[in-house]
Amino acid sequence: MPSPSLSIAGFQQKVVVGIADMAVSNNANAMLTTYSLGSCVGIAIYDPVARVGGLLHAMLPDSTIDLEKAGRKPAMFVDTGIPALFRAAYELRAEKHRVHIYVVGGAQIMDNSGFFNIGKRNYDAVTAIFQRHGLRSVAEEVGGLVNRTMYLNLATGQLNLKVSGQAEEVVLCKR
Repeated sequence: MPSPSLSIAGFQQKVVVGIADMAVSNNANAMLTTYSLGSCVGIAIYDPVARVGGLLHAMLPDSTIDLEKAGRKPAMFVDTGIPALFRAAYELRAEKHRVHIYVVGGAQIMDNSGFFNIGKRNYDAVTAIFQRHGLRSVAEEVGGLVNRTMYLNLATGQLNLKVSGQAEEVVLCKR
């Protein structure tokens, strides 16, 4: 039986990105997937020339609440996760001016009062970082009251979403 990390042509490998984690790859057989983005934000990037893609599942906006943890798990926080995602993609020859960016999540889940509003704070942190670095998303599906799962196909750059309560996946962006 082949090793899970072995790439076999024609077979798609699902790479699951957990909460407070990220993955970057240039393997055209990979499908980067993250499940149940509620208040967390998922940021997917794809360079169509280098065929490099990455996916971040960040749960909190600001690393200053626990700098030690941010050092160990930069993907936990939006402000440390986004730079880590881009640095890893650059190591695989992605280039900033070619990267397509997708943002998903930032919902208001389990906070009916809106007191904490982590989803909105996460999305605000994303937009602030993008603004500082001259980045722009090409597609977003954010806010609301639903969980979302995202799938980035590295062979095509297509990003699909599965929204809780909906039967079918939707294409957020097709290349």
